[in-house]
Amino acid sequence: MSVHVAETAVEFQDLSYRRPWAAAIDRVIGAVVEPVAALLIVVEVFILAAGVFTRYVLGNPLVWSDELATIVFLWLAMLGSVVAYRRGEHIRLSVLVRKSSPHTRRILETISSVVTAIFVIEVMPASLKFFKQEQIDVTPAMSIPQSYVVLAVIVGLTLILVLALLRLTEGDPKIVAGVVLTAIVVSAAIWFGRGAFAGLGNVNLVLFFVVLVGACVAIGVPIAFSFGLGTLSYLAITTSVPLSTVVGRMQEGISNLVLLAVPLFIFLGLLMETGGIARRLVEALASLVGHLRGGLNIVLVGAMYLVSGISGSKIADMAAVAPVLFPDMVRRGQKRPSMIALLATSGAMAETIPPSLVLIIIGSVTGVSIQAMFTAGLLPAFVCSLLLIAVAMWEAKRENSTLAKRAPVKLILRAFFIAIPGLALPLLIRYFVVAGIATATEVSVVGIFYTLIVGVLVYRAYDWRTFYPTLIETVSLAGAILLIIATATAMGWALTQSGFAQQLADALGHAPGGKIGIMLVSIVMFIVLGSVLEGIPAMVLFGPLLFPVAKAAGINEVHYAIVAVLAMGVGLFAPPLGIGFFAAAAIGKANPEQVVKPMVPYMIALMIGLLIVAFVPWISLGFLPKTAGQ
Repeated sequence: MSVHVAETAVEFQDLSYRRPWAAAIDRVIGAVVEPVAALLIVVEVFILAAGVFTRYVLGNPLVWSDELATIVFLWLAMLGSVVAYRRGEHIRLSVLVRKSSPHTRRILETISSVVTAIFVIEVMPASLKFFKQEQIDVTPAMSIPQSYVVLAVIVGLTLILVLALLRLTEGDPKIVAGVVLTAIVVSAAIWFGRGAFAGLGNVNLVLFFVVLVGACVAIGVPIAFSFGLGTLSYLAITTSVPLSTVVGRMQEGISNLVLLAVPLFIFLGLLMETGGIARRLVEALASLVGHLRGGLNIVLVGAMYLVSGISGSKIADMAAVAPVLFPDMVRRGQKRPSMIALLATSGAMAETIPPSLVLIIIGSVTGVSIQAMFTAGLLPAFVCSLLLIAVAMWEAKRENSTLAKRAPVKLILRAFFIAIPGLALPLLIRYFVVAGIATATEVSVVGIFYTLIVGVLVYRAYDWRTFYPTLIETVSLAGAILLIIATATAMGWALTQSGFAQQLADALGHAPGGKIGIMLVSIVMFIVLGSVLEGIPAMVLFGPLLFPVAKAAGINEVHYAIVAVLAMGVGLFAPPLGIGFFAAAAIGKANPEQVVKPMVPYMIALMIGLLIVAFVPWISLGFLPKTAGQ
């Protein structure tokens, strides 16, 4: 896959080097880190496969497989974050940067590198202290010193610091000197004047977590480093909490084995695209309804629904579907901005379709059953799909797009016969989870082996030359996501310790209107959070705070999770801030500003669908066992 969220978010950053020595250091880091990180993906696949095989087939589970997978996963996450930083693919908000002049962009790029360096410099002493603390402990099953695990954090952050400093050596010396001097002066003033913050109480939360973090995010600093800087600065200036605690929370945030599904489902989605499964699913749908006016709009929504049941990554879904459909849609006279608007809102709709990464992360941070959410998310997405299709058909009629020739029945049957392996994959994934053969994490390995077999033996479309680049794409995107989860976990812990969590819970619990009021306020909150922070960090931060409030008010946790994910999807793909919106525009090759107006009717349809799902709980819970739906 050549396009994902990070590409649209960092298009302003020039990663080329003018100095040979800087380029050489960068190449050495890439030559060492990228192959190792790619190898760790393969190792994880075989560890989990061995765990499933020995448990289900041999009836003799490996007692050490989960522990080893967790250790390898932490190294994968940290080295992946290095790959993402080196490639300029950490998730960030680039609206302000995109609209800036070239000179202002250079200043903002420099600030981003300085902030990254400050975060690492702040956290490094704490990391070394935590490393020493963990030397006396060993892992339960394999008796590996815990310090070897913590070493992953130190190595990853050190390499990121080196890369950040290399970026600074390539900048305009005057700009770099000015930004660095300003950062030193401001940091020193805050540190020596920290006594003034002692009496501010909750105002400190606003200063550090709203003003500081918000300013960093707004000017294009990667979200992970923005969260990390805000958290460390708050704790160092206003509390006596040892900063080594932050490192422990970061490690804890990405040591949950459930989160291993993130890189593996990303890998599965990329294999699905390169193996030809996505293209054949789209072609089958197009043969059935492509002759109708606006029929390809139905195909687009239907393809996003089907493909989302395989990949887990909505950006991967869009990148797989759009290149297949858009050329024919343009030939029929449909307008590209309208096509992209439908693509973006289909991505928002598909956020609840399993194996959605956001659903997996909700389960990891809130304890809600992932299996139940996988079942609950299908019908709400279907309801939203119908509303989007209705708007799309109306738009196609208004645009008076041309009709295509109806495909012969023989061709339709042939297309669906060819697509059977792809149609079977979501069913296979669901069966393995429901039957208890594999967990939500392990089932991704089943999908990976199945996709490779289909791509190589059935479709004969898989090019092994793309295998290594696919692994690198996987570790880069996974590293960007997982570092956000790590710093967001630390930030959420800091907010909880400050008392903010309880205050937020009390405020939401006293929302006027009881359950209805709580649901409406939650929808607004999650839309805003999805737009500003992106769904994953928003859920890691606020999921553990808000879900207990909803449960106490009598709202089913599974239903609340589906509503939250749909609402964050709306925010994620909504202009003018949603990262997913810019990703869709990049994939569709259009100016984002041209897409805003066509998005309006589709966003209205999504909002109607969201409200229907929110206030008709049966749509989410109707197919769950009674014990899960209560």
